[in-house]
Amino acid sequence: MHIGMIDWRRDLWAAGILASAIVIALVVHFILFFILKRLANRKGDVVIKSLVRHSQGPSLWILPLLALLVALPTAPLPQRLSTILEHIVGLGLIASIAWLVILFSQILSDILTARYRVDVPDNLTARRIQTQFQMIHRIIVVLVVIVTLSVMLMTIPAIKHIGVSLLASAGLAGLVVGMAMKPTLSSLIAGIQIALTQPIRLEDVVIVQGEFGWIEEIGTTYVVVRLWDLRRLIVPLSYFIEQPFQNWTRTSANLLGYVYLNVDYTLPVDEVRKELRRICESTKLWQGNVCELQASDSTEHTVQLRALIDARNSDDAWNLKCLIREKLIQFLQEKYPGSLPRARGELKAEVNAEGRNDSPSTDATITGAAQPNKM
Repeated sequence: MHIGMIDWRRDLWAAGILASAIVIALVVHFILFFILKRLANRKGDVVIKSLVRHSQGPSLWILPLLALLVALPTAPLPQRLSTILEHIVGLGLIASIAWLVILFSQILSDILTARYRVDVPDNLTARRIQTQFQMIHRIIVVLVVIVTLSVMLMTIPAIKHIGVSLLASAGLAGLVVGMAMKPTLSSLIAGIQIALTQPIRLEDVVIVQGEFGWIEEIGTTYVVVRLWDLRRLIVPLSYFIEQPFQNWTRTSANLLGYVYLNVDYTLPVDEVRKELRRICESTKLWQGNVCELQASDSTEHTVQLRALIDARNSDDAWNLKCLIREKLIQFLQEKYPGSLPRARGELKAEVNAEGRNDSPSTDATITGAAQPNKM
């Protein structure tokens, strides 16, 4: 009875020590993040804000685990139970350290996002850096998860060989699983290639499979292309390594736009050229370098005029093209309505056998696009 009472008091004392350690860790966590949140709201520092946002969850596990690791040697527990608890706490700490590595990558991503913004006109460098780090971050997450699982399995004697195999036989695993996971592995390799060579970046303007859109997201195995009508085109990551596509903002966001007009031969081209210059100078959509009007082609019926202009990005280029097309059409309607495309006809009188024109009707031979009824 006396021994049972001692065991009961010892177990209660050990449980009290461990519970007190957990409570102290939670109190420290609350105070620490209370201070960090106040600093983040007061200073507006990107690092502190990112630290609070990403580390509040992981630290809620890490601090109690550290407290238990410190308190376990002082708790009067049986040797076997103490060993089991220490092993469980050790596994938790290994997972927490992996979580911290991923956390550091997330904080660095937030810092780069704040420093290199893509919502500015000249965002080529920002899109390049963000694309590279986004791909690197995903690769880091995959590697950290694999290494962490391997180390955790290696701490368990019964299945230690599984962890060693998982960590040391990446090449063998690649041979065994390679055929079954060929699309996934090729996408992962393509992600590394894209991070290094960067054929695409976030918010690049691309034409993929005949669809016009923007690179919205670059995932581990796929790319999301936001189309002009807000649909999303999901494309395998390896597509941008193996297949041709158009990238309008590969080296610069600046673009040349063009507008074609078919007009009559009688139109004075110099007047239209002056009107094009006036339209370009009246709008902020025009970048200010290229504003040209040329007769790019001619047929037996019309002359084709090409207005060539430049813009800072694809959105401005599209809106500027629409504006110039509307304004030039309005200009022709108001100033030179006779110079719009038209069909010319030649009237021929009908002559009877005696050489007299005894019929008021004539045939019309049309050189234009349409044939009218006989008069």
